[in-house]
Amino acid sequence: MATSTGRSGLFGVAAAALVLVIALVAAKTPPSAVAAAGITAVGLVARTVGGHMSASAFGAMAIAIHVLAAAVWCGTLAALVLTVAHRGQWARVLPRFSEQSLWCVIALLAGGVIGALVAVDSPRQLFATGYGRVLLLKIVLTVVLIVLAWRNRARWLPAAKSHRVTAYVSRTRSLTELAIMAVTLTMAAALSVTG
Repeated sequence: MATSTGRSGLFGVAAAALVLVIALVAAKTPPSAVAAAGITAVGLVARTVGGHMSASAFGAMAIAIHVLAAAVWCGTLAALVLTVAHRGQWARVLPRFSEQSLWCVIALLAGGVIGALVAVDSPRQLFATGYGRVLLLKIVLTVVLIVLAWRNRARWLPAAKSHRVTAYVSRTRSLTELAIMAVTLTMAAALSVTG
């Protein structure tokens, strides 16, 4: 590949393939899980850092933190939807997820704000460029997502901890949050290729 974007994309694909091999072949041990997580993190960050943020080391670092925080938040919630089936399980895992996701949101916001400040020279660019308009849409979606997450933390978490919410309701709320996350991640992907 002749461009940094092409090389970073190829690197991301190679990282995904390596994680797949680890998942299929390696023993299910803590070291292999750590290796897979590390390779996943490098693969996720490669495309972002090799794209429009490659000109700024500070911006690239901020966006790397942003991407990894989003991946942990979304990935953990998706894993809960796939593996948690009973009200009692939600009562046990939801408080830990809520604490983890709070830190993810803080890191996500800090990295995103710094990255946006590096990428956008003036507020006028938010409306005058394709990048700015996609960024505005992503900001709106992120605000909606954070409001939903805060509402879930204030209402759903206490109800789930006290076994007052069915597994179906917990799963539905998780899927709703994941659907908004998916749209927001789509806007994030669009940002990485929008000039």
